[in-house]
Amino acid sequence: MREKILAIIEKNSRIDVKDLAILLGESEIAIANEIAEMEKEHIICGYHTLINWDNTSDEKVVALIEVKVTPQRGMGFDKIAERIYQYNEVNAVYLMSGAFDFTVFIEGKTMRQVAQFVSEKLSPMESVLSTATHFVLKKYKDHGTVLSEETPDERMLITP
Repeated sequence: MREKILAIIEKNSRIDVKDLAILLGESEIAIANEIAEMEKEHIICGYHTLINWDNTSDEKVVALIEVKVTPQRGMGFDKIAERIYQYNEVNAVYLMSGAFDFTVFIEGKTMRQVAQFVSEKLSPMESVLSTATHFVLKKYKDHGTVLSEETPDERMLITP
């Protein structure tokens, strides 16, 4: 039952417990108890709203930063990740396989603000060897949801 609940609420966290119970053929109490238990166990860690900021007047710059580090003896990558994710600008930190160690997603009001974060906070960390910043130019799909509207085909139809 847990996996079914998670699959549904991952796509629609606003679904009513009553509707979820009907979908799964369970009682509302059983569903509510299961969700509460998963929250306690940190399986469900939060509920978020996906916003297409491009359709608002609020300007935001999103950047993905590749970070190479030297893991500290006895602490590994976890302590470095913890130092990075403490910053308010940081939305996500992932340990990666491959050419770099961490992917860090940050938000700022301007590209300059993002650049200042990298140069003044991230790069000076003693374990950080190098960074590479990539700015998100347009989001087409985020968290499984298509954000861009389909553009109509404006080509003229020519018939013989």
